[in-house]
Amino acid sequence: MIRLSPFCAEIATRILLLALMSFPFTVAAQSWDELDQQQQRILKPFESRWSELDEDRRARLLRGAQRWQNMTPDQRHNMKKRLQRWQQLSQQQKDAIKERFRKFQNLSPENKTRVRKAFNRFRSLPADQRRQYRERWKQLTPAQRKRWLQYFRDKRSDDL
Repeated sequence: MIRLSPFCAEIATRILLLALMSFPFTVAAQSWDELDQQQQRILKPFESRWSELDEDRRARLLRGAQRWQNMTPDQRHNMKKRLQRWQQLSQQQKDAIKERFRKFQNLSPENKTRVRKAFNRFRSLPADQRRQYRERWKQLTPAQRKRWLQYFRDKRSDDL
């Protein structure tokens, strides 16, 4: 048996407690019956196949359920609308969005920040102006789009 000083024993106890505090979260995902009523209500669509889902998927679903519980009614309403829009997309559209997301995830932190700023600037424009820009963009040929993007990249570099 190992003898620890009182100080080391206290540190070891705290580390063990921290580990145990994070452990029940993944253990709670083991069976459907171990979920609380609110989790079961939120995750009802997964009930019939819950035991077939891998542990990582169940943990992600539980985190999503937790986020849902913490949302305001307005946030939940917006999330439902987004989900409905997603469900109406074709598989090809969904795949294209997923690919753009993967590309975004692979950007450097600086480029991610640049993309977010550009997106927020665009989103802050009046809806009418955004619509006009989208319509103009759709009318451009791929070569014109490439020149347009290069122009704004160069302009941004000049501004730095």
